[in-house]
Amino acid sequence: MNDILTFKGFKVQIIYAPRLKHSYLRIHADSSVVVKTPSKSQKFILSFLNDKQLWIEKQLLKNQKYLQPKVNLEDEVLLFGEIYSIDSQKALYLQNKLAKLKITTNDKINAAYNDFYKFEAKGYLIPRVELFSQIMKLNYNSLKFRKMKSRWGSCSATKTITLNTQLMKLKKELIDYVIVHELSHLVHMNHSKEFHAFVERYLPNSKELRKNLKNIRLLD
Repeated sequence: MNDILTFKGFKVQIIYAPRLKHSYLRIHADSSVVVKTPSKSQKFILSFLNDKQLWIEKQLLKNQKYLQPKVNLEDEVLLFGEIYSIDSQKALYLQNKLAKLKITTNDKINAAYNDFYKFEAKGYLIPRVELFSQIMKLNYNSLKFRKMKSRWGSCSATKTITLNTQLMKLKKELIDYVIVHELSHLVHMNHSKEFHAFVERYLPNSKELRKNLKNIRLLD
């Protein structure tokens, strides 16, 4: 049973999972509410939601507070924390991508935006990573870019750094924090006190930046 239930004015997706021993509640970054439960009883599910109501409302308010601005597709673009008109020179690559679409479905429009952010990421992030790698005197083996839902970046044991193309929506100071953060993993493959001290050596305001970054939720 997969169903949509309305509770206290908001919609909840119900996923029936008979193998579960307990019911679980999750709120995604886009504020969608999902319940996974072994119970088919609507009475039980409503009671479960009622017990969690205050927590749900608190999380939804938090999501609304920290979401990045959402742009109007084909009219605006979010770049470096600012919203620009699609007609801006900063969005020229995106303009060309959208102009070539023969069928303008939401999926194709979103794909054009994703291509735009990957294009911008390669142009902006490559020199920034190289700059900080020289400052920090650290060498990485390769640099990759892809859209990720839950991580801003990663650094593997093989010294491969992967950066989320959605970084291009953030302010430049936050982008620099992610770059320094991932480069620092070349020295400390953990989040120990030594790791954070190493990051702070190159970004004295890293604690504030880290806090700000944790509060950001990105939507497509």
